[in-house]
This record gives sequence, C-alpha cells and structure tokens, in this order.
Amino acid sequence: MADRWNLVVIGAGPGGYEAAVEGAKKGMKVALVENRELGGTCLNRGCIPTKTILHTAELYHELQAGPSIGLRTEQAAVDMDLVQKRKEEVLKQLRAGIAALMKTNKITVYDGTGTIVDRCHVSVRPESGGPVLLETDHILIATGSVPACPPIPGADLPGVVTSDGLLDKKDMFGHLIIIGGGVIGMEFASIYSSLGHPVTIIEALDRILPGMDKEIAQNLKMILKKRDTDIHTGARVEEILRDEDGKGLICRFVEKDKVCEARADGILIATGRRAYTGGLISEESSQEIRDMAMERGRIVTDGNQETSVPGIYAIGDVTGGVQLAHAATAQGRSAVAHMAGEEVSIRLDIVPSCVYTSPEIGCVGITADEAKEKGISVITRKYLMSANGKSLLSQQERGFIKVVADSETQCILGAQMMCARATDMISQFAAAIVNGLTLEDMAKVIFPHPTFSEGILEAVRL
Repeated sequence: MADRWNLVVIGAGPGGYEAAVEGAKKGMKVALVENRELGGTCLNRGCIPTKTILHTAELYHELQAGPSIGLRTEQAAVDMDLVQKRKEEVLKQLRAGIAALMKTNKITVYDGTGTIVDRCHVSVRPESGGPVLLETDHILIATGSVPACPPIPGADLPGVVTSDGLLDKKDMFGHLIIIGGGVIGMEFASIYSSLGHPVTIIEALDRILPGMDKEIAQNLKMILKKRDTDIHTGARVEEILRDEDGKGLICRFVEKDKVCEARADGILIATGRRAYTGGLISEESSQEIRDMAMERGRIVTDGNQETSVPGIYAIGDVTGGVQLAHAATAQGRSAVAHMAGEEVSIRLDIVPSCVYTSPEIGCVGITADEAKEKGISVITRKYLMSANGKSLLSQQERGFIKVVADSETQCILGAQMMCARATDMISQFAAAIVNGLTLEDMAKVIFPHPTFSEGILEAVRL
C-alpha cells in the first residue's frame, strides 16, 4: 500500500525545499525526496561554500593594503585546513536549519533516489533497504544540475577538477588554469588571485562573462590583470597534458590561429552545468513518463512550470535556462500556486544575476545593447563609484552603476552594477522594474550617507 500525499518533491535544493514549504503552508501533505544532503548544490557544492571561501580571500586581500589605511599586519597567512573547517561549519548549520524547517512544516523527508513511476506514483530507493512507493496528486522535479565537462583529451588527468573538486581541496594549486570565463570561473579566479596565486583563464568566446554588459567584462579583466591573472579569449582548448617532470599540467589551446600552451599545477574545468536526471526515469516508469518532453537533456516546461505530463512540474537547473538558486525558488513557489489553483504573482522574467567577484557584479533586466537589438529606444545613466565616499574610504576597486530606461516613459528597464555590495543592492532595481517605476520615482527616495547605495540615487538623478 503506497503512502498518500498531495505533493512529492524530488530534490531538496533551494527550489525543492522552498516549494515543499510553500505546499505545506497551503495545506498540502508534502513529501521531500533527496539522495544527498539537504540544501542541494547551492548549499553544499555551490553558492554557500564558494562565498564562504571568497569571504576569507577578500579579507586576506584587504589585509595586504593594511599599511595604506593605517593598519599594520605582519605575516598574515591563510590556513586552508581552517578555511575548510569553517566552510563545513557553515554548511552544517544551514543544513540543520533546513531540517528544522521541514520538521516545523510537517514535511516528511525520504533519503534516497526518487524515480517517477507514473503521474501519481514515485518510487524512493534508499541506500539500504527496499523501495518505498509514494502515491501523490502532484510531482515536482527539482533535481538540479551537475558540472558539464566537454570532451577534452586529458580532462581525466589527476589535478584536473570541476568546481566540486576544487571546493573540497584541502590546499591550493600554486598556479591555476581555469577553462571557462563564465560566472563560476570568475569567482574562482577571484578567490585564487585575492590569495596571491597566479591564474590563467581560457575562454572560447570573445570576452569573459559573455552574457553580461561589455563594460563589466572589460572592467573585471583590467582588475584581474592587476592581480597576476592572464586572460585568453577567443581561445579553443585542444588538450591537457602532463608536463615533462610529471608534476604539473599543460593546457594546449588555439588562440588567433596560433597554438599556445599554459602551464600550471591544477586545472579547473568551469564550462557550465548540465541538467541532472539520474534515476528519475527508469524501465519501471510508464510509457507516458518515458515520453516526457525533453530537449538536450533538460526537462521542457510551460509557463506554469508544468511538464508535458499533466500534474508533473519541473523547476530550476533541470529545466535549463537561468541556473540560479533564487530563480528555482521563485519557480517552485509559482508551480505550487498553480497546483493550488491560485494566480501566479511572481514575475519570473525579472531575475537578478550576481557574480561574487571583487568588486561584486549585479545585473537585472536588459542592457543598452539588448534594447538596441530589440528596437527599443532607451536612455542610459551611468555613475562612477570612484566619486562615492564609502567606496573611496574603503579603497574599493573601480566600479560603476548603469541604469537603462525607456527614452519615452523613463520607466526603468535594466541595471548593471559593478561595485561593493552590488549583489545586495541590485534588488532595488529589480523591484523598480517589476513595479514600473521611473527614474523620477527612484529619485524621490532619500538614501543614507555615507553608503554604497547612495550611488543608486546619483545614477538615477544624472
């Protein structure tokens, strides 16, 4: 006899566990299935551990400039064993918080791999013991993603890692090569360069952070170069080899039709992530489930996050698109609202993007170039944060705030920020876009002084 539920969520990352809580708050009997740790990739192998290590790296980098602000530091050093210990403490505390949240909301957590049998049944296979069959009204797939590794010869050599491996490393590579100039690559470049380790970046496209504003990429490139980072763009990796003494690695790549080589102690492959569906569908699944619409390994959904099988929904990285924890959370809450027959109120098209480099990067909406491609007439306001008092006194790197608004209505359409606390402040522009605010509307607000946020006021008032 199967246990009966209103909602079974497969995957306990930010999208999955938040959706489970949302369902419980709406009176649903909810089960949550997870074959690893609560919190998913974001908490255990992504956002949180990366930013925990970044915090240490940035403090260490600031200490190097101590004498210029009257701070004497002698023999400052980073102990990676202690950094890893601190990271694990943070993860343990946050996992405990999620477990408590599940208990408070009376959500039953099943440890094991969830397989969809049909639109009303999920089979859970624990590591030991027999499978458990769950009967449900709705199924929500939130199985996330895993690092994507292109077929590069030599990618399986010792010393070649993905973000998962680099996060667990107890020591640091002396010199790190990063294949991929996207968000993951740039954050690890920031960690290594802030700790005084040389970095080489190899990116196939014509610039780093190719999906963001060109000026952000240019600024970050200049900053990283000052920190002993060598950046190659428009470069295609051919192979990875062990060097002559057997201790280091050689990355061979083609740049401007010329074969080049970079040598390092370790190589990070940071070429993106792919949807994870391991064990989700098997031979025991019905034909309807095996025929579920998928595209390039990702699950296809409609505007309500519902798959081609009625009653089965999918959210987050497993659906492709924007691979961000907060996007998955919003999608999960929207999906549960649709299951409950409620109107979906969250604007899923306005998703802030953040990069935790130094300085931080925050973007939302469209850029001026994207507006031009769409035939939208816009005006752009830009404020240089070098004129901001808080930026100056805290010795921040070069940065700016750029705002894109409709030239006729002056409604804000997008914003790009590269400055201290950009990831905290970008939400103000997201709120402005969602609520149709104009430059004038934002200029009515009094911002405190001295703060980084008053740069927003200066940008909209220009």
